[in-house]
Amino acid sequence: MKIYIMSDMEGVSGIHCAEYVRPGNHQYTEGRRLLTADVNAAVEGALAGGADQVYVSDTHGGCDHFIIEDLHQAAIVDHNATGWWGELDETFDGVFMTCAHAMAGTQNAFLDHTQSSASVYNFRLNGRACGELGQFACMAGHFGVPVVLVTGDRAACEEAREFFPGVETAEVKWARSRLRAVCLSPEKGQALIRDAAARAVKLCKTVKPFKVKTPIEVVWEYFRTEFADSHAKRPGVDRIDSRAVRYTVDSQLDIFAHR
Repeated sequence: MKIYIMSDMEGVSGIHCAEYVRPGNHQYTEGRRLLTADVNAAVEGALAGGADQVYVSDTHGGCDHFIIEDLHQAAIVDHNATGWWGELDETFDGVFMTCAHAMAGTQNAFLDHTQSSASVYNFRLNGRACGELGQFACMAGHFGVPVVLVTGDRAACEEAREFFPGVETAEVKWARSRLRAVCLSPEKGQALIRDAAARAVKLCKTVKPFKVKTPIEVVWEYFRTEFADSHAKRPGVDRIDSRAVRYTVDSQLDIFAHR
């Protein structure tokens, strides 16, 4: 049994404000420690559930936030050398998305965004609004691999259950506003993650991979016209209106092909 763990940072147990996820702030070092602990809990749970190999990937901005020397000794670290999906392929049985956040524009969600909170207003696949959970699941689905666990704030877990019926979730906090969250203790959050991960391994044969009908229309809506101006200059990209562009791809793996 082979599990791939994709980790963001906004949904980490105990992280309650943005300063923990941004390098240069004094809370960031603690944020890295909490992130690594959550990922370790997911690894422990995967192993307890029957996994033989567990890959872990840091996809938070810059992709260099794990405290490598503190990672679980069984974790195989994927540094995303071949794209956002890294070493993920059809040999994996299931995907965990840990420390996740909800898509841009989600009410009562902690640090909701899609790619960039500074530029991206919305992202759509065949007309359906989709965040980073759906994007990564789309790539996993290309290989026939289902998302079986999502951990993070309540809004992220609700989004996961909407997109991936039957998925296991671990809600470690809930938002009071976009910039503030109420958190379980890190120890309790990590225990929830560990237990949910063990259960999630059992779902690999029952939860269906996320599939999108091809060809896929990809739409990016931006906050300001200048971002659409720049994107519209790329080959294969059409301008829809002042703030939005679109393109079409034939594979779920190519949803960022003209980004």
